[in-house]
Amino acid sequence: MALKIRLRQQGRTNRLTYRLVLANSRSPRDGKYVEMLGWYCPCETKGNTLHVEAERVEFWLNQGAQLSEKAESLVKKAAPSVMKTYKERIEKRDAKLRDKRKAARKKAGEKKPVAKKAAPAKAAAKPVAKKAPVKKSTEKKDA
Repeated sequence: MALKIRLRQQGRTNRLTYRLVLANSRSPRDGKYVEMLGWYCPCETKGNTLHVEAERVEFWLNQGAQLSEKAESLVKKAAPSVMKTYKERIEKRDAKLRDKRKAARKKAGEKKPVAKKAAPAKAAAKPVAKKAPVKKSTEKKDA
């Protein structure tokens, strides 16, 4: 089951609020979710418009959950330390994969090339394409 941290739309028309949730990637946007990790109220002008439970987000990221783009920007605002450790872990993983691929390419290049068999002295002549026969006109000339 692939898990994603994403926003779930709540509220009423023209007064939307969002919940930051952990959900199955195949479930609908406003469908069921595993755990609520925070909320975001873009309509609010006063007070706190964003709340993120940093510890739980970090826990789920360490378990392999993926962040959506908007969720990533909100977590970056509310809990920059979580995003810093997450990005470091991603960079470390990418560097490890890069080194592994590099070593595999180097190993493939070190293999001894297989000697090709010598071609026979006289190569078979290629068949010549035949020209289509020209049809002669069967009409008789009137004299």
